[in-house]
Amino acid sequence: MKRKVILYMAVSLDGYITDKDGGTNWRNGESEFYQGDYGKSGFLSIVDTVVMGKNTYKKIMDKEGAANWPYGDMTTYVITHLPEEDTENIKFVDSRMSTFLQELLQKDGKDIWICGGSDVANQVIRENMVDEYHLTIHPVILGGGERLFGDNNKEIKLHLVKNVAKNGVIDCLYEKL
Repeated sequence: MKRKVILYMAVSLDGYITDKDGGTNWRNGESEFYQGDYGKSGFLSIVDTVVMGKNTYKKIMDKEGAANWPYGDMTTYVITHLPEEDTENIKFVDSRMSTFLQELLQKDGKDIWICGGSDVANQVIRENMVDEYHLTIHPVILGGGERLFGDNNKEIKLHLVKNVAKNGVIDCLYEKL
């Protein structure tokens, strides 16, 4: 079975993945007491590879630390131009995104998760390499921050596969037509 490239991200109603200060504490629904994960645990069962940029990696490491790496035994690729020491499950890559993804798609495995940030996401979007857009749209207007979709992307037609609302958050899945 062919591996898919899936862009899975939380986004504000006005299209941002971080607030003006680079924070993500706004990623919750209408009630602070909601205990669900908006489908993330189900999503994690279909991927075994995570791709992210250096800034996303640094934010996760600053928040969680190496001992609490949230992606367990999945292989994580960090796209960066700065050399860094690989670990067992975290690899640092300095190559063109489309070339790198084509190599990953030739390997056996589950689907590939484009985790963040917007620079990495937009490189893949511009090359039309995203098979599925899985977005959790949160009920907040941030008015600024890191925008998910850049201005230089071309038109890509999508088909809505799933749309579930929980706690004011819309979990939606689109596939390329």
